[in-house]
Amino acid sequence: MTTIQKQLQAQPRNMRYVLTLTVIIIALFAWSLAAVNLKDINQSGLKIAQNIITGILNPDLNLLLSVSKQSVLYLLLETVAIAFLGTIVGAILSVPLAFLAASNIVPKPVAWLTRLLLIFIRTIPALVYGLMFIRVSGPGPFSGVMTIGITSVGMLSKLYVDAIEELDTKVLESMTSIGCTTFEKIRYGILPQLMSLFLSVTVYRFDMNMREASILGLVGAGGIGAPLIFAMNGYKWNQVGAILIGLVILILIIEWISNKLRTKLVKG
Repeated sequence: MTTIQKQLQAQPRNMRYVLTLTVIIIALFAWSLAAVNLKDINQSGLKIAQNIITGILNPDLNLLLSVSKQSVLYLLLETVAIAFLGTIVGAILSVPLAFLAASNIVPKPVAWLTRLLLIFIRTIPALVYGLMFIRVSGPGPFSGVMTIGITSVGMLSKLYVDAIEELDTKVLESMTSIGCTTFEKIRYGILPQLMSLFLSVTVYRFDMNMREASILGLVGAGGIGAPLIFAMNGYKWNQVGAILIGLVILILIIEWISNKLRTKLVKG
């Protein structure tokens, strides 16, 4: 018997824990299956599913390849612009909030209050923010940009805070000993170390925001979501197929580019 086998046999086997966990998982799975209702699936539903698949396989090439303001290319460009500008807004707002939430930079009461604010921001779904901004500024891309910006703050600030709190505190201590202010410590001692990580996280958030921007169009916040829901409501499945194909291709391209950029930023 090898040493590894002896060590494995020597480890305590908590069968009761494993059995309890297995029973809980099986019970949750069975409870989830109880919510599945197949009674509403009828011949009409199957026909609609068939039409959707047929539309995707036979897309409207004129809508997909033309360059008018109603074309897929123009709408995808608008969606990219909403996601990009919204990510920039969110990244700019997240930097000061992240430093205010970092307990190794500011007093703990200030950090705690800022974190509470960030939790509140993350709690509200993007569609709710979209509906709120549409009421304030009206439907259109501007509402989408502001929605993407606010929803990005919650995630970006959290990841920024984690990076800030993992910094080597010796740098801050040395700058404190020579009389540097808090702003000087952030500007000259912290930001140069964090810039590549901040950019990497921001690129990752832009990748996520592309999907968010597509969905926000459903509530009138610009982008390709609104034409998609209109085409679905009008049973124009060939237009739905054209929009979905363009959206999938765009997201795959952006994901490939973002992965390359993040690898370059992290590894240098």
